[in-house]
Amino acid sequence: MHFHCLQHVYFESPGNIAAWINKNQHELTYTKFFEKGPLPPPDDFDVLLIMGGHMSVHDEKEFPWLRQEKQWVADAIRKQKKILGICLGSQILAETLGAKIYPNEEKEIGFMPVYFTETAKQHPYFNHFGEKSTVFHWHGETFDLPEGAVRIAYSTPCLNQVYLLNENIMGIQFHLEMTQDIIWEMVAHGEKELVPGSSFVHSAEKIGNDLPFIEHGKNQLYQLLDKFFKNPI
Repeated sequence: MHFHCLQHVYFESPGNIAAWINKNQHELTYTKFFEKGPLPPPDDFDVLLIMGGHMSVHDEKEFPWLRQEKQWVADAIRKQKKILGICLGSQILAETLGAKIYPNEEKEIGFMPVYFTETAKQHPYFNHFGEKSTVFHWHGETFDLPEGAVRIAYSTPCLNQVYLLNENIMGIQFHLEMTQDIIWEMVAHGEKELVPGSSFVHSAEKIGNDLPFIEHGKNQLYQLLDKFFKNPI
């Protein structure tokens, strides 16, 4: 299986998703927008990954490639590719599908729980998560559910954390793909966002203390990828 990854900034790589791809001996190629990488024809790959980044979907003037990316993602959707969007990637997917993207009432930065809906608990892609899972967050914007999509997970300050559309398009607002190295790169580049005063924005020290949650998230991620990509419904 050929996976193609859209990567927006150099330090937000697919991390543990790439490790799963390598473990299962799939092919992985990239478009790295920070290097002005080319976008291949959608017929050249089977699965699309859309990663995170510090920019907003609305920052087309500062990052003009966003407009081209959205048009290209729309083509991949029309061709019914399997697509997984993470954080910014989930927002790009949602906007391309016609949903509104806007600032969330609270930023979420750090390891905090998400809760799974009754639909998720009974769905074969997600039933291994149980009631809740502590995962890594770093986002300030959110989205409405795309038309026809099913809400899979939510958090206390953010209604839409995971959605699924037509069994082949999945948006995840949080980060199961993170490694320690990626998290510390994000902290280094976004330290000014770690301001005290919000219970949903953790300090760098707190994030460091919570790094053991990564391994549990990796195990849950691998199960999800096994189901979503290897055993389609």
